[in-house]
Amino acid sequence: MGQVEAVCISAKKGIIKKAVDEVELKENWGISDDAHAGDWHRQVSLLAGESIDNVREKLPQLAHGVFAENIVTRGVDLLGLRIGDRLLIDGRVLLEVTQIGKECHNSGCAIKKATGDCIMPREGIFSRVLKGGTVRAGQSIEIQPGSGVPQGAPAPAAP
Repeated sequence: MGQVEAVCISAKKGIIKKAVDEVELKENWGISDDAHAGDWHRQVSLLAGESIDNVREKLPQLAHGVFAENIVTRGVDLLGLRIGDRLLIDGRVLLEVTQIGKECHNSGCAIKKATGDCIMPREGIFSRVLKGGTVRAGQSIEIQPGSGVPQGAPAPAAP
């Protein structure tokens, strides 16, 4: 079982997120006060702390949120997730994986300019909130296998 390493938000899209003490996730919406919240499939983004560590080898000063990630995990096999898998945080907040990776907005995106590499297209995980609640660093994360839709396949239709 892994854990939440950090939580981050930004008021506007296209800017680096800032680490905060805690965030409030709202069902079918995302994180309160975050620019990416809304009625769509990419309500909450996740990135493994281990992935950030690899970039920190070149840029040791890298702070959480620079990749525009909402939740930084530690000890969770995010790269092994499939669309439809679920993440249970602190035994009560439930996320469902809806997308793996994303296209950069352009070749010179702000993340790539700041870090030298944009790992979100390869390693970012996007999800929607099935059950909300407060999330903060140190809380547990448990993977609950879902439908097992392979990466790149469309997510199953909601019943």
